[in-house]
Amino acid sequence: MTRQVTKKLFDQEKAEQFAGQMIDTLNKAALALMTSIGHQTALFDRLAELPPSTSAEIATATGLTERYVREWLGAMVTGRIVEYNAESGHYHLPAEHAACLTRSASPNNLASVFQFIPVLGAVESKIIECFRNGGGVPYSEYPRFHEVMAEESSQTVGSAIIESILPLADGITSDLEAGIEVLDVGCGAGHALNLMAKAFPESRFTGYDFSTEAIARAQAEAQQLGLSNVRFEVKDAAEINEAKRFKLITAFDAIHDQAKPRKVLQAIAEALQPDGIFLMQDIRASSHVHKNLDNIVAPFTYTVSCLHCMTVSLALNGEGLGAAWGEEKALELLAEAGFQNVEVKQLPHDILNNFYIVTK
Repeated sequence: MTRQVTKKLFDQEKAEQFAGQMIDTLNKAALALMTSIGHQTALFDRLAELPPSTSAEIATATGLTERYVREWLGAMVTGRIVEYNAESGHYHLPAEHAACLTRSASPNNLASVFQFIPVLGAVESKIIECFRNGGGVPYSEYPRFHEVMAEESSQTVGSAIIESILPLADGITSDLEAGIEVLDVGCGAGHALNLMAKAFPESRFTGYDFSTEAIARAQAEAQQLGLSNVRFEVKDAAEINEAKRFKLITAFDAIHDQAKPRKVLQAIAEALQPDGIFLMQDIRASSHVHKNLDNIVAPFTYTVSCLHCMTVSLALNGEGLGAAWGEEKALELLAEAGFQNVEVKQLPHDILNNFYIVTK
């Protein structure tokens, strides 16, 4: 018996629409780089403060080279980010645009997030090698990663940790005020933990991260703030080995990066007091790709995962969960670690993250 194959007619209109979509993507990818530059050079911050100005006036106000400023403004104007008056030669950043592009707009400053694009792009050739040969790219290969991650964490976690995130766990604020032992797993540059240590002087705080650079940043900030109730240590989160010591353990955007996430979660369960709370922030997504079609940051999530989160785990012969491991997988691994009670909560201002309130 022969199978009849019907050849589908080529849809020219669909092809043209898709080509237009890809040209739009190309332009937006270019704007992403220019937005990162605008953030790092504080061009957005100064433009928000200036009246409509020429490129020379903007260059003077920012202390930057006019020729580069003018070319950057060209991208911003044609990208519909900055407005331009051809008669006067004046450029202007509307207040409505500044509301998500300036440092004063934090935690809504999206411009800072665009720094991840050049950071990830810097390892593109190494990632392509991994596509061909397997393996992963280690943390050490990423320029500015800890700096950019610390800034992003300061926005998403630091700005909300005391007022919004901790209160998600009923009663924990009162416990912190009275004095408890707290551990932050994968603490990075330690900003969230330092903020907690400053807000709750009666409690004692410990931060573990396996990055020497990140721990040095954390210690420097703690010293600058004059904190005596916080300590940081270079340590693999899978090797906590401190049975029933902590009343509160936190992990902010850290578990999916781990080489051995199951072992880390088991170590957290063992280090937690019987009535303790594990507060885990991680990326809001489904473990199933088709359920992420309506997730407005899904392409960004998968890209960051492929070019960082997944590969740094694989570089250590790890599981390579990736940023889009998803809520279903997270719940599965938490249950496997012995956590029986899990509430998944979200914050109105945070479109990126879930907050898992976990008890035994």
